[in-house]
Amino acid sequence: MSKTKKSICLLLASLMAFSLLLSACGGGNKAENANSGKTQNTEPTKSSEKPVELIWYTIGAPQKDLSRVMEEVNKYTKEKINATVDMKMIDFGDYSQKMQVMVASGEPMDILFTCSWAFDYVQNARKGAFMELDDLLDKYGQGIKETLDPAFLKGSKVDGHNYAIPANKELPAQEVWRFNKELLDKYNLDMASATTLESLEPLLKTIKENEPDITPYAMVKDFMPLMPFDYVIEKMPMAVYLDTKDYKVVNILETPEIVDTLKTVRKYYQAGYLSPEVATTTSVDDLYKSGKWFMDRAATQPFADNLWSASYGYPVVSTAAGDPYVYNWSVMGSMQAISANSKYPEKAMEFLNLLNTDPVLRNMIDSGIEGVHYEKVSDNVVKNLPDSKNYDMPTFSLGNIMINYLNEGDPENKWEEFKKFNASGINSPLLGFNFDTSKITNEIAAVQNVKEEFWSSLMTGTVDPEEYLPKANEKFKAAGLDAIIAEAQRQIDEWRATVSE
Repeated sequence: MSKTKKSICLLLASLMAFSLLLSACGGGNKAENANSGKTQNTEPTKSSEKPVELIWYTIGAPQKDLSRVMEEVNKYTKEKINATVDMKMIDFGDYSQKMQVMVASGEPMDILFTCSWAFDYVQNARKGAFMELDDLLDKYGQGIKETLDPAFLKGSKVDGHNYAIPANKELPAQEVWRFNKELLDKYNLDMASATTLESLEPLLKTIKENEPDITPYAMVKDFMPLMPFDYVIEKMPMAVYLDTKDYKVVNILETPEIVDTLKTVRKYYQAGYLSPEVATTTSVDDLYKSGKWFMDRAATQPFADNLWSASYGYPVVSTAAGDPYVYNWSVMGSMQAISANSKYPEKAMEFLNLLNTDPVLRNMIDSGIEGVHYEKVSDNVVKNLPDSKNYDMPTFSLGNIMINYLNEGDPENKWEEFKKFNASGINSPLLGFNFDTSKITNEIAAVQNVKEEFWSSLMTGTVDPEEYLPKANEKFKAAGLDAIIAEAQRQIDEWRATVSE
């Protein structure tokens, strides 16, 4: 896999938490070592005791050279913390199901990957699959606490406690309007004029009238308009406003914002700016490959335009569609938990602390063996060697990305820009709140069924919202949406009473 595709994988995985997209990604971005290749000043563990072997389950396609790399890793970790690691990899599409079975059966394990989109973190924390980490972090994870933006640990609390260590990566989620620059330039269009969905109309109209073979707006069936809400459950119709003061949970389908937005999307559909099959379209990769698209909306990160342009083979540019917000799901995009049944929880936390603070260990696990899988161009820049295809790890899943080596061609200030991006993040109002649906499982299932009936056609403008929105609301209410909202409100009110303003 090329370096560009590995970088694209990191971008897709960390932001929107879309498991289908992630399943298509097989590798990680061999990135910068922010500490210029210098090892953390840690004294080797002196012990006459037999080294502890930690069992680590993580996500990603099993790598041909995994055992070869882990042999070198274990020499290092044995010296540092008197522990070795048995890493076991499970491919993206199989990870959640296999981990559920193994955890339920009591399979021995110490460290395991979890997140918002695979082997669900909140759900499994509440089921007791993970060990509470508060004390372990204080005793053995001080390096992690010093490294991570506090929002990572705040946003990943479940019922007031941390049960996993988030990867130090991009923290906020920010949406951008993304454009095929060749078409912008051809018609002298200014993307800076794209500030809202409504403002796109003159640009889309120009392309529709002059480029019959181009799809003006590349959209898929799970499209969700960019709205000023923090959702109680992602892509479900209950939320609080991002600028809320009273934390009132609303049915978004009854708000003036969604009514106006759906009318705009409907107008775009009728004007032919969207594909006629948008409500059933699951992917527009063919449009990206052929260049037969003008614009879409996407999640961004620093230097994302460079990644997209290199991946598609033609220039792609973007402009902000919304502000960078830190949500629970953006914090929980990649995490390492310690099993509730671990025999060695203290040593597991020592290892996670080392993984997230020691550039030598982090880059060895990510990039493999120097001289075999990569070679250094300078202290913190590497290039892949032919054997790197035998060890091509998903970087985002392995902890702190900001102490990784840079690839040739990466900007020298890459991680500095990531840190600035993280610092720009605005905490969403529900950051740190996790909805417990155990008392309303029947209502959740019924509402989900109604959503399957109406959502895609409404959100993509395929049907008239003035006719179908009242029908959808009626069915949502009959399915128990009001009961879900009431329970969410009760829990949010209780949660707010326990956290400082």
